[in-house]
Amino acid sequence: MKIFKSLKEEYLQEGVYDPGIFKAFFLAGGPGSGKSFVTKSAFAGLGLKVVNSDDILTKYLEKEGLSLKMPESEKIKRDELRQKAKITTGARMDLYVQGRLGLIMDGTARDYNKISGQQRLFKLLGYHTIMLFVNTSLEVALERNEKRARSVPENIVRTSWATTQNNMGRYQKLFQPANFYTIDNSSSEKELVTTTLNRCASIVRRTMNSPHNFIAKQWIERQLRIKKRTWNFTDN
Repeated sequence: MKIFKSLKEEYLQEGVYDPGIFKAFFLAGGPGSGKSFVTKSAFAGLGLKVVNSDDILTKYLEKEGLSLKMPESEKIKRDELRQKAKITTGARMDLYVQGRLGLIMDGTARDYNKISGQQRLFKLLGYHTIMLFVNTSLEVALERNEKRARSVPENIVRTSWATTQNNMGRYQKLFQPANFYTIDNSSSEKELVTTTLNRCASIVRRTMNSPHNFIAKQWIERQLRIKKRTWNFTDN
């Protein structure tokens, strides 16, 4: 509890001065779409907080000595760790949001109701929400999944890819065309990959520089007033 309280205070302090404050980027795309590659490249150096339970699950699996290839024989223990990873991720996200820190919501976007609920909540809090839909063909997704250290069964790749594709139109309507971007990440040719990453980086920079809305400005002004009173009290 003391650790979470300390982190809460740290994130609240960081929030006002966070360059990504009140920005929430939702990444969508199934296994093998290349979301992680896009995240590391297009968002590098921006200090945005990544919300992804799969990253935490990987650490838990490695700690327990379980395979990253997701064999059926380890399913019961893996499911326990997956639930633990989701709880940890949720707790971290709550702390980030309390400080209104910039976020990267990194997931497959299979669950439309979950994503739409998060997006609406963030907007109510004053966040500017954007979705980057990282798209690939099914063939490319299957091929990349085979090469990943943490791969998933082929049937899950196929199901996830189909569900994500079916949700694309719904997400475009939810985020609205001005805040919804489709990124074609099917090519492995170096020149096309560079073009894709440059486009992603351009979208991210443009969003990071966009002005805050009224709700966000009010929150920032309120936090600055609190800080000023604290500084004055300390000086006296």
